Amino acid sequence: MNVYITTQGAKIVREGRHLLVRKGRDIYRTLFVHKLKQVFIFGNIELTPAARNMLLRYGVDTIYFTRNGRYRGRYATPEPRNVMLRKKQFTLLDDHDFGLKFSRQVVSGKLTNMATLLMRIHRTRRTKAPASRSKEIRQLIKKLDQAESVDSVRGYEGRGSALYFGCFGHGFINSMGFSRRIRRPPTDPINAVLSLLYTFLFNRVYAAVRTVNLDPYPGFLHTPDYGRFSLPLDLMEEFRVIIVDTLTLSLFNLNILQADDFDVRRLSDPETELKAGEGPPEKSGPDVTRDPFGLMQLTENDTCFDLPEQRMDDSLRNQVSQQSTRLPVRLKPEPFNKVIAHFERKLTTEFFYPRKEKKISYADALVAQAEQYRKLVEGNLETYQPLLLK
Repeated sequence: MNVYITTQGAKIVREGRHLLVRKGRDIYRTLFVHKLKQVFIFGNIELTPAARNMLLRYGVDTIYFTRNGRYRGRYATPEPRNVMLRKKQFTLLDDHDFGLKFSRQVVSGKLTNMATLLMRIHRTRRTKAPASRSKEIRQLIKKLDQAESVDSVRGYEGRGSALYFGCFGHGFINSMGFSRRIRRPPTDPINAVLSLLYTFLFNRVYAAVRTVNLDPYPGFLHTPDYGRFSLPLDLMEEFRVIIVDTLTLSLFNLNILQADDFDVRRLSDPETELKAGEGPPEKSGPDVTRDPFGLMQLTENDTCFDLPEQRMDDSLRNQVSQQSTRLPVRLKPEPFNKVIAHFERKLTTEFFYPRKEKKISYADALVAQAEQYRKLVEGNLETYQPLLLK
């Protein structure tokens, strides 16, 4: 179970064998620690020493964010005990061929998913630009086999990302000012939601990596650096389009999120206090899992299965990372909780997972892909197979 606590001024306290989320005399929620996997804490929320010790004793991944969803840190859970596996991970960092092959496979999966979604946008919105960009991205995929270094692979990934986000706005009924990916700060509602959901996705992939006892630091596509969890960043790439981008399309195109759900703030303004409840609201309104592309379902039989910036090649880096003069945009409290609820609902959606030849949820797929990477590290697999959008 994953729990999101957003009630400002609340306190998480221990009572016997469980935890309570309290504010004054009111009890907002009872948490049964043995059922918890992750606890997400947003803003001004107190965690008592007794509650903290219980979370650490049960190995619950406890993550801190600002009130508006920017990642701040987490309590470290015990390190994986399989020292030989971790040693193999770090040894492979010096294996050029292994790193290059894995990076090609990850980027190929990511670019393929981008191209697929752009074609869906093209057929649904009947605009030519997405089809053209999709074709260009597929040409980049063909060139990946020619890449002789991971840096070269990053260049193709960056070029593909720039092409993709240049047309991603065509998928929305109302693009709300979206024209390209802008991260810090997001200056339109769509970028604000993308940044928030990518942060949520990263933390779920991090948890999957720890679940299969892998060390999160050594990765390849994202250069290992001081304090950087490179492996979760690598493994989340194939899921960006599948989970976050499609969910964002659904949230806006199904009118779950609208323009008045966002605030525009000056950079000097203090963060406003969240007044919403501590967890996702009850399920209501359109179901994003029934139309996972947001009014872009082509046939009844169609199925589909922040963080460091996306890397760009040198010719596009300045264009894409250029600071915008527009003011930052943030979700209001109630819509913020809506996004949390639909993200969790998306992860419980089941699809046919080819490697296991059965249906599993997206949440289980995160762990399954991490398991696949572990087998690759251990030498029990020769090729990593990313998930592909259908």
